[in-house]
Amino acid sequence: MPRKPLRERNNPADTTKRTSRVRQIIDNLIGTEDPDDLMLLIVDKLRDTTLVPDIGKHYIFFYSPKTSGISYDAHPFVAVTNIYRWGFRGINLHWGETRQYSWEEVIGSLHKVYPQEIRDLSALPFANIKRT
Repeated sequence: MPRKPLRERNNPADTTKRTSRVRQIIDNLIGTEDPDDLMLLIVDKLRDTTLVPDIGKHYIFFYSPKTSGISYDAHPFVAVTNIYRWGFRGINLHWGETRQYSWEEVIGSLHKVYPQEIRDLSALPFANIKRT
């Protein structure tokens, strides 16, 4: 069987590839990184994006709620459990609890996280918990 051309073998969207797109970020951590700076580094690596998530998949994104008086994660890392007309619900892996996210409060796109990257992203301190 012929081998794939090099450009096909190095496709970052190839989910059969067992390397993490964010491993280099972990390898370069010094321990004083700001969550906003880390998030920017991460989204630069996770260039495979979507506007509507798939149930059962993982994503990171920027979030700014309109509801006042709540605590929220400005950089959610979510396993999506439900999709609705108004938005979606998922388990925020930074908090370990279910949260809901409306479409209008998601800033930009959702960045897809592949299964082999979940552990690496869980090790990165990019959560940015705020209060409105």
